[in-house]
Amino acid sequence: MSRNDEIATRLEEFADLLDAKGVEYKPRAYRRAAENIRDHPAAIEGLAAEGADTVGEIEGVGDAISSKVVEYFETGDIEELAELRAELPVDMEALTAVEGVGPKTVGTLYEELGITTLDELEAAAEAGEIQEVKGFGAKTEQNILDNLDFAREAHERTLLGEARPYGERVESYMADVDGVEECALGGSLRRWKPTIGDVDVLVGSAADEAVVEAFTDWPDVDRVIEAGETKASVMAGGVRVDLRVVVPEEFGAALQYFTGSKDHNVAVRNRAIERDLKVNEYGVFDVSDVEDDDQRAGERVAGETEEGVYEALDMAWMPPEMRENRGEVEAAADNDLPDLVAESDVRGDLHTHTEWSDGGNSIAEMVEGAAAFGHDYVAITDHATGPGMVGGVGVPDAELREQLAEVEAVAEDADIDVFSGVEANVGEDGSLSVADDLLAELDVVVASPHAALDGDGTDRLVAAAEHPDVNVIGHPTGRYLNRRAGLDLDVERLARVAADNGTALEINASPARLDLGGGAVKQAIEAGATVVVNTDAHSPGNFEQVRYGVHTARRGWAEAADVLNTRDADGIREFVHE
Repeated sequence: MSRNDEIATRLEEFADLLDAKGVEYKPRAYRRAAENIRDHPAAIEGLAAEGADTVGEIEGVGDAISSKVVEYFETGDIEELAELRAELPVDMEALTAVEGVGPKTVGTLYEELGITTLDELEAAAEAGEIQEVKGFGAKTEQNILDNLDFAREAHERTLLGEARPYGERVESYMADVDGVEECALGGSLRRWKPTIGDVDVLVGSAADEAVVEAFTDWPDVDRVIEAGETKASVMAGGVRVDLRVVVPEEFGAALQYFTGSKDHNVAVRNRAIERDLKVNEYGVFDVSDVEDDDQRAGERVAGETEEGVYEALDMAWMPPEMRENRGEVEAAADNDLPDLVAESDVRGDLHTHTEWSDGGNSIAEMVEGAAAFGHDYVAITDHATGPGMVGGVGVPDAELREQLAEVEAVAEDADIDVFSGVEANVGEDGSLSVADDLLAELDVVVASPHAALDGDGTDRLVAAAEHPDVNVIGHPTGRYLNRRAGLDLDVERLARVAADNGTALEINASPARLDLGGGAVKQAIEAGATVVVNTDAHSPGNFEQVRYGVHTARRGWAEAADVLNTRDADGIREFVHE
């Protein structure tokens, strides 16, 4: 986690606590400041060292907030935030993981019932106490009970977008430690799963105890959980980080084993047994003449490299994203693995927002940001009005027509191609929230569900995909990781309809969504659909999140030809006008 992320998280906590106490206006200012600091290209700790005036040069960061940022880096805390925590001693992150429970609800339930934890929330709901609180009712109480299990599971896992940068930071630190010959991330983080339980770091070194000591001395460590000769676990920045040190000649086998997944490893292990081989974290061993159960018994035939482990089993090496036992073992044995899409293949973004709706920047700034990132084109797709759009976020049709003129004006002077567009809302009946004649004028139409995000959503999205002017179904399930599960979908049926109607299915690269997920992407591609990796960017800094979408596409076995925005601008025009 960067220091920008670190202070942004504190400011978001500030906003939630102010919200919970019923303070108006200030929470929005804190959230805007948090977003702009998180996206700011300069290291916030450097700006803070220069003083509050320098921090205040960041857009949306006023005097009060900039002073708190400086205070945090000078003292390690923010006194006013500590006071708010004392006044409202709730587990805000866990409680707001329950769908329908926001900071204001948390504040009310604390004031009325003294609820501070998920367990206390569950006990109050089961006792029928919540429905007795003014403004609540039996339906709200039942909703809380229905979503508690999901919230508990979500609270135990960290978003990939938060964990991956942090893991890379740990990996970089350990790679520079004396005696470390090889270092890599493992587990679900290496497989780019949308959420992870902890950060796994694997090191190849003969100096195991010295490496463990260096790991526990890492300046970012908050608490050492345990430390032995070859293993250690620490808490750092709220994330558990597990280290394992192996001898270099076993590094490849250990990396394969600790990358997983469990189902993939079982399939690999069974293939080894069929060949009188044994594969484990120590290597691949010929056990045709061995009865000993020792883990290293038999002639060692591979283990130094991961590629060698798979080669010993007559398999091609496969990217970690594929290792979920979805047919990759058989494909590797047949030398029939796909050539997966790469981050460098993506040439543009077809789902972005500006200050016209809920973005933080002008159209020109978003276009400039896309060009600076290296894109060849970008589509401006602000929210339309409709279900799920609250607080004046959605842009009415009349204003969208005005925006179209501005997009065209910006496009004339831009260094990249600029497409006009909209993110229309898909109603429960599949209807769209934008007039058909306006949709026909726009280059790119993204249709997304934003309300009624439970139950089966297949029919409504099929109807949207069949609309002649819809080009992309945006974040199809509407899920919000660690917050809500989203719609149930018959992905194969939706994908067939999308393929027949020239509509792409989005892989929303926002780390809070990653929707469609990897398994659904694989289903969609197998059914003939085209997918598109979009960031749903609300600021120029969000363009960097495309990597999470690309690796989600790779988890679904997507090749470059399967992904719409690997095409050039003319290819996009051809697709949307077919």
